[in-house]
Amino acid sequence: MKLQYKTIELKEVELKSEGDGATFSGYASVFNGNDLVGDTILPGAYKDAIRNFTPKMFFNHGSYDLPIGKWLKVEEDEKGLKVLGELTPGNPQSEAVKAAIKHGTVDGLSIGYRLRASGYKAKKDGGRIIEKIDALPEISIVTYPCDQSARIDSKSEDINELETVREFENFLRDAGGFSKAEATALCAKAKILFSNQRDSDGEE
Repeated sequence: MKLQYKTIELKEVELKSEGDGATFSGYASVFNGNDLVGDTILPGAYKDAIRNFTPKMFFNHGSYDLPIGKWLKVEEDEKGLKVLGELTPGNPQSEAVKAAIKHGTVDGLSIGYRLRASGYKAKKDGGRIIEKIDALPEISIVTYPCDQSARIDSKSEDINELETVREFENFLRDAGGFSKAEATALCAKAKILFSNQRDSDGEE
């Protein structure tokens, strides 16, 4: 079977950097979406592929001689394929990728997978309903994700720049995926909770 690539293009996919940027977590795939080629991946599609094999980590599906890191955890949950990875300390390419991620010049994910004809059904309007990924050899950090929202999240620095409630509401909408009404309601609730906290001496 030919190795296929699917660069992440689903709206809810995210990859967040943690700590010094060497560790990443997020979703490499989200279920029940409709990507740019019309494919929809169903829950359970990766179950067999990841049961006894952990994908390798590369940059831009590059040389398979030396991975740039390792995926510490790859598992399905109700949302999609959740991943936790770490770049290899001391590897020059890994250090370069880490620097690029922190600078915001590299911010995407792409999976390399194999699919049998029995693992999908064709849609009438094009694309496929993918029920089973036969193999998932690798998940790469990539320069060009298909969708503008499939990005590594570096919002932590933005938090320190928030100065007004309106900016906080916008941050919740952009970074947290809240609707305008939800962000407004959350801010209002936070004001009440913080006010009550100040009025309750000794309460944690």
